[in-house]
Amino acid sequence: MAKTPFVTKEKVEEIAASYPTPFHLYDERGIRENVSNLKKAFSWNKGYKEYFAVKATPNPFLINILREYGCGCDCSSKTELMMSKTIGATGDDIMFSSNDTPIEEFKYCNDLGGIINLDDITHIEAVEKACGKLPKKMSCRYNPGGIFKISNDIMDNPGDAKYGMTTEQIYEAFRILKEKGVEEFGIHSFLCSNTVTNEYYPMLAKLLFELAADLKAKLGVHITFINLSGGIGIPYLPDQEPNDIFVIGEGVRKAYEEVLTPAGMDDVAIYTELGRYMLGPYGGLVTKAINEKHTHKEYIGVDACAVNLMRPAIYGAYHHITVLGKENEPSDNKYDVTGSLCENCDKFAIDRMLPKIEMGDYLFIHDAGAHGFSMGYNYNGKLKSAEILLKEDGSFRLIRRAETPKDYFSTFDCFDFYNDLISE
Repeated sequence: MAKTPFVTKEKVEEIAASYPTPFHLYDERGIRENVSNLKKAFSWNKGYKEYFAVKATPNPFLINILREYGCGCDCSSKTELMMSKTIGATGDDIMFSSNDTPIEEFKYCNDLGGIINLDDITHIEAVEKACGKLPKKMSCRYNPGGIFKISNDIMDNPGDAKYGMTTEQIYEAFRILKEKGVEEFGIHSFLCSNTVTNEYYPMLAKLLFELAADLKAKLGVHITFINLSGGIGIPYLPDQEPNDIFVIGEGVRKAYEEVLTPAGMDDVAIYTELGRYMLGPYGGLVTKAINEKHTHKEYIGVDACAVNLMRPAIYGAYHHITVLGKENEPSDNKYDVTGSLCENCDKFAIDRMLPKIEMGDYLFIHDAGAHGFSMGYNYNGKLKSAEILLKEDGSFRLIRRAETPKDYFSTFDCFDFYNDLISE
């Protein structure tokens, strides 16, 4: 089974004439259709809001498309907060979910009016110290521990995760926050990553709804939102069945009406913090075959490397590959598709069956629209690639230029040889 790329060989050739490979390419039409469906799936909840996980794809052009649909920004660092501020996302458009947080970042978020989501009970004191007093609206991140199961399948092990407060701590945190003058409360939790199942969100929602109802009953706190965070995944493998966001939304609605409505809490807003689900399938890494090697295996060397997409190198993650223009040819050649880093793990595919690849062929590496460009680095002096938006009308726009050697050397400006480096 194969995936269908959102771009043709002819269009890639047109783009590459202006912006040489490798580059990350994003599909505006797909992005808009996806966020529109997300909004519809949760339209039953009056206060619903998606806070896009900026870390997944920190590009203001792409985030601004999502903001047209009312999305906010989920930030985890000062620089992400700065980007949000620059594009006009302030106040309740910011959810600051960080961990091991420098104290000055709490102040920066508070100055922007963003919602601070506490990862640990000790952060109450840190926020108070940073901001002078606690904000009127705050959130706490919950980690119930143990093993999280769906049916008989173990999905993840929250007990091993560094994030969030224990059950005992979150009750104590809410008690302290209320005592110190906080008036509006939120609950946040993230238990599983990249779940390709429609059951995860409804199960998590019911767990958090029951916690919220109990917190209200026992502590009298006014819970105004419950943040289901991320975790809705995408089908990287071509034979995986994708999540159905409408089934997921309906499952959360049923849990809401089962737990919160009887508790007199039917004014609680539902928030999400999706990243991979929002942009993952709508971005691809476009690269060109530039070398072939015939030794103990058959290798195809491309002009991209783990700098451009490191998930396969660090996780062994699968990303489907299409040889553009050869979609209908038999996949009867076995290759390792490699980059040029001095690391043997710099491989986009291992023993992958693909059509016969010739030098100059363009390869489209699927599902790189989230946690792709953003995880890049500069090992071996490699430079990060351009990002390009394929617009709905078929035109394309550069939304981040490729790095140059001048960018790489720019932080050496305190050394005498800096001017010689950047002049070459």
